[in-house]
Amino acid sequence: MRVPARFGGLGGLAVPVVAAPMAGGPSTPELVAAVTAAGGLGFLAAGYRSAAAMTEEIHRLGELTGRPFGVNLFVPSDAPSGTAPVAAYRERLRPEAERHGVLLPAAVAPDRDDWDAKIAALTADPVPLVSYTFGLPSPDEARALRAAGTYQIGTVTSAAEARLAAAAGMDALCVQGPEAGGHRGTFRVAAAPGRTPLPELLAEVRAVSGLPLIAAGGIADGPAVAAALRAGAAAVQLGTAYLCADEAGTSAAHRAALTDPGFTGTVVTRAFTGRAARGLRNAFIDRYEPYAPAVYPEVHHLTRPLRAAAAERGDTAAMHLWAGTGHRLARTGPAAETTRELWRAAQSAPGPSASTDR
Repeated sequence: MRVPARFGGLGGLAVPVVAAPMAGGPSTPELVAAVTAAGGLGFLAAGYRSAAAMTEEIHRLGELTGRPFGVNLFVPSDAPSGTAPVAAYRERLRPEAERHGVLLPAAVAPDRDDWDAKIAALTADPVPLVSYTFGLPSPDEARALRAAGTYQIGTVTSAAEARLAAAAGMDALCVQGPEAGGHRGTFRVAAAPGRTPLPELLAEVRAVSGLPLIAAGGIADGPAVAAALRAGAAAVQLGTAYLCADEAGTSAAHRAALTDPGFTGTVVTRAFTGRAARGLRNAFIDRYEPYAPAVYPEVHHLTRPLRAAAAERGDTAAMHLWAGTGHRLARTGPAAETTRELWRAAQSAPGPSASTDR
């Protein structure tokens, strides 16, 4: 593969738009390459993938672009697993499994998402950027990647997490507001995700850290991009806006649901994975959210057969349909054109020029 260029910092982006890492399929090498070709920045999602699969995607992306790109890692939790709550939830889900004709795992083994092997691979064969979700690397791990020349970004959902990320030596922070689709990046699994709107959260983080900030959460059009940049962000991160892009790996059923008027909104739920995550509200969430334990990734593995069966049938009443609050604005077409159009719209949005506030 081509050796990607080193990353010169968020201020060097021609277009300060970042394609969020979306684990589970939507983020593809083709999507990342398209956004980088338009002057933005894209991330591969290594969560739920083995180190070997991550490396394969990195090599594929290296064949598509020589521009800088990032890889996102899920930081494993050191919290003890909740065996009894997961077992109780399994019993609660048994009728659902019978309806779908699937077996739920009797037990879920500990899972660190192949973390050690991923860190080793990224240290031996560095990529320009690495971002972290659900926590931070150890000091030794952060130092090793820094020595390899990798720019590191910590995902934070509060000022307290921002302080920890800055102390850990992160080069920038991705500030994730409550409007974001998919999992909230809280450091603790059981932590109740904050509700401070993104503009206010940016101000709170800015008050405790001078690191460059990436704003994430509910940003789906030009005016929202411009507002986040005026609020002090160096760049904005969008995920849901790219779910319907030609290059995204999003399923047909998920794509259709994003603009289906039958889905009246999004909600934060633990029903599918045990971690708080925002998605389109459906029947599965209504039935099981009150009983879902805050245990991750055990609940994720427990419900995986159910979600796979629902996805195979295109059953949106039982699928996890991650989406942010701006899901109605998800765009079809090439991701590069979406990126360019977002930036054009941001530059022409009312108020001070977005380009002068970076």
